[in-house]
Amino acid sequence: MLSESDKATYEWQLDVPGFGESGQARLRQSTALVSRIGGLGGPVAFSLAAAGIGKLILAHAGDLRPDDLNRQILMRHEDLGKPRVESARKTLQSFNPDIEVEIVPENFSEENASRLVDKADIVFDCAPLFEERLLMNRECVRRRIPLIDCAMFSLEGRVIPIVPGQTPCLACLYPEIPPHWKRRFPVIGAVSALVAQIGALEGIKLLAGMDGVCLNQMIYIDASTMRTRKIDIVRRDDCAVCRGV
Repeated sequence: MLSESDKATYEWQLDVPGFGESGQARLRQSTALVSRIGGLGGPVAFSLAAAGIGKLILAHAGDLRPDDLNRQILMRHEDLGKPRVESARKTLQSFNPDIEVEIVPENFSEENASRLVDKADIVFDCAPLFEERLLMNRECVRRRIPLIDCAMFSLEGRVIPIVPGQTPCLACLYPEIPPHWKRRFPVIGAVSALVAQIGALEGIKLLAGMDGVCLNQMIYIDASTMRTRKIDIVRRDDCAVCRGV
């Protein structure tokens, strides 16, 4: 059930066809894990907070640096040198004090992957490293937790909604870490935010039980020409991660 405060805050959102009070109630009962909360994960977390998610778990190690500030919208200049997750929690809770925000000052690893995924109803993968992405994918498939994979490079981006047992997993597309992948890559903050909003919306639709989630498809964005297209993807019968799921 929604409180009167919920109905007042999300009044306009409740008018969205196929969403309504039932969709809002599902969001309020859901926990989303976002890893990490930089140029992609920050806008994802912000939009989930605005939509009224019940709880956010933010996983990201390290302190805020000057070169983060062109894209990491949850961060503030006065927090330079301080943990990113603390700055992010402060921003989100000042924006929407009715949601719960749990911070984890760690990046995804073998040591914490199971513990983190077990807490969530959905995972948003916004990590820059394929090691972390493939690890999140593996743990989500094991536990049949939906995963929204968001990625960008320069003026391009993609979003892949993954529902274990129904769609290809990330390992179907990337059985191994792509060679020559670099940790640092070109970023304009507006492109990160654009891709993040598509990922957030796919996750909101999935949690709220709405139609139109782009299952079995990759959403591809070319911001240089403002073209968007959906590319069909298929499960691999020999996938080492989702085979038999």
